[in-house]
Amino acid sequence: MISAFFIYNQKGEVLISRLYRQDLKRSIADIFRIQVISNTDVRSPIITLGSTSFFHVRHENLYIVALTKWNANAALIFEFCYRVINIGRSYFGKLDEEAVKANFVVIYELLDEVLDFGYPQNSEADTLKMYITTESVKSERAIMEDSARITIQATGATSWRRSDVKYRKNEAFIDVIEAVNLLLSVQGNVLRADVAGQIMMRAYLSGTPECKFGLNDKILLEKDPSNRRRTSNTVEIDDCQFHQCVKLGKFDSDRTISFIPPDGEFELMRYRTSDNINLPFKVHPVVTEIGKSKIEYRILVKANFSSKLNANNVVLNIPTPLNTAGVTCTVSAGKAKYVPAENSIIWKIPRFQGQSEYMLTAEANLTAMTHKKAWSRPPISMDFQVLMFTSSGLLVRFLKVFEKSNYQSVKWVRYMTKAGNYQIRF
Repeated sequence: MISAFFIYNQKGEVLISRLYRQDLKRSIADIFRIQVISNTDVRSPIITLGSTSFFHVRHENLYIVALTKWNANAALIFEFCYRVINIGRSYFGKLDEEAVKANFVVIYELLDEVLDFGYPQNSEADTLKMYITTESVKSERAIMEDSARITIQATGATSWRRSDVKYRKNEAFIDVIEAVNLLLSVQGNVLRADVAGQIMMRAYLSGTPECKFGLNDKILLEKDPSNRRRTSNTVEIDDCQFHQCVKLGKFDSDRTISFIPPDGEFELMRYRTSDNINLPFKVHPVVTEIGKSKIEYRILVKANFSSKLNANNVVLNIPTPLNTAGVTCTVSAGKAKYVPAENSIIWKIPRFQGQSEYMLTAEANLTAMTHKKAWSRPPISMDFQVLMFTSSGLLVRFLKVFEKSNYQSVKWVRYMTKAGNYQIRF
């Protein structure tokens, strides 16, 4: 399985180094620095040099690298690398070079716990926090009580949840967060439109409850004869990924999402869909080059969502040529200014009401160039957040909580769509 694990900074310095098998030497770390970090042409996350495979993930200003000499499962190794990142976030707030240098003792402890002879073990942050801490020394009796509880949790059927959790008020919060990606051609045709979504859950529930979760999934609703009339509002999910607490057998048989949730916040599932995407914004750019010294912009932005909703922090990044001397802008809403460092006009609209449209008109003056080079016209990019709106049309139909004490629980659902890679060519 995994023979060695390294964490490098951007300069190629080794911050964390851990060998799990005898088939590699510590000098192997230099090979990755020379062949990958120093070589800007390398783009693949998997590099095989000789009989050694290097699996790496870029995160913040770090390289997270796992090495193996075996024919290992690549998906499993990448999943482990991302688990290490999530554990680091849970422990230190964020995982970057500064956090690694300040907490390297804890990181070595965690690596010894989550990998045994190169095989991944328990990687649940909540369970690890029970016995790998930065707290002061406890009494022997407290340690014995804790170790008994830890053993039950770490080796039990639900290693991600303790059985003695108690809350005065039982609540469950669900956040459906979607990142919509768009690439629009010069003619206004959609070249690419898809949604990458995640469902985050915060469970503050007593005991060990079993939750049942329902979406307007097309396959599920078409199976049920009572729902066939309502299939027009369904979503066809291309692929999905679940938290380990979800019972995959039930999902495969009847498409119901059944699980015992971890305590606190966790990512229940990720999904992707590319069918019938509702684009929150439509952009009509008209950019005219007048001779060699001037360019005129007319950018019209329209919100396609309901007038009852609002988008927040809408930002348009409108590229300008490299030889731009200055820009004059007028906008019908928000503020726009030319940023020479980015070679673009930044148009910010703090609040954008649904079904409304706003216009930017600008004039860019160009300086003369000795060698005339055609402007490549990079696409306009957009950033935004729209609450209570999903581009995929995904809806939470129900969340049921079953617990042996039959307590009443309160459920909250919130939707948010934000810009992923939202680009418009002109």
